Amino acid sequence: MNILLTGGTGFVGKQVSKQCNVKTQVVRIGKKFNCSSVYKIDKLDAETSWQGAFNKIDTIIHLAGLAHSHSFTEHDYQSVNVEGTLHLANEAAKSGVNRFVFVSSIGVNGTETHIAPFSIDCSPLPHNSYARSKYDAEIGLKKIADQTGMELVIIRPTLVYGSNAPGNFGSLTRLVSKMPCLPFGLTNNRRDFISVQNLADLLVTCAKHPNAGGHVFLASESETVSIKEFTNAIAKGLGRSLFQLPVPVGLMRFTGKLLFKSSMVEQLVSNLEVDSSNLKETLDWVPPYTMEESMAFLKQEK
Repeated sequence: MNILLTGGTGFVGKQVSKQCNVKTQVVRIGKKFNCSSVYKIDKLDAETSWQGAFNKIDTIIHLAGLAHSHSFTEHDYQSVNVEGTLHLANEAAKSGVNRFVFVSSIGVNGTETHIAPFSIDCSPLPHNSYARSKYDAEIGLKKIADQTGMELVIIRPTLVYGSNAPGNFGSLTRLVSKMPCLPFGLTNNRRDFISVQNLADLLVTCAKHPNAGGHVFLASESETVSIKEFTNAIAKGLGRSLFQLPVPVGLMRFTGKLLFKSSMVEQLVSNLEVDSSNLKETLDWVPPYTMEESMAFLKQEK
């Protein structure tokens, strides 16, 4: 199977390239790359030229796009994550590409779970411009798949962790590496995560497995942990000792309000569980690495 990978120079894309013999990587002009066959673009939007990009390509794994950031506008997200994605899919379908694997976001489902884990049957509740753009892209891709017959696989990952991860996990890792103690001794919330190694393996599986087409998968390791357990696992992976102070969750939330950091605090202490059972049922996929094994890469790859 010949795979075209977009976003191959990013955090997840680099890992996919390590674990899979990608035929062609799409790279932005000026970006460094380590693939023998590349297709260069100057930008990703509705005007991107894809002429000649899909020669002998069976499947696309689409990772490229704008990540969650306050520096981007609603228009930016729509232009890149929606219009750019749909234009790519349309051109791929016209060229006979069989399958399109789209990496969306668990943010499409919402910010936290209150009663039961998110499942593929839950109504979408995108909570910001980034999540809305991913959901809009999903809707558009389903229409393209229905009209053209190209198989579509949608993956909504939970927080992705690993060495040199951007965003919240990178911040947590730096915090654990510098601080001998953290305030999560009384925090017994429930959250699901997935390591970059496991997500890359899942993406390759979704590109190749005959049963993957037409499915939405909520990607996690099905190993629900609290933020206390998660930060302890980070510390162990880094080879550091960590003491968890017994700070009440209510006090952390109050402090977050005072410091205008409520959103950050909630991401740490709230619940976000997902039902990933259809990964096993449909793909017979289980994560190749445990959380402890994945965290061990933090020290190895420093």
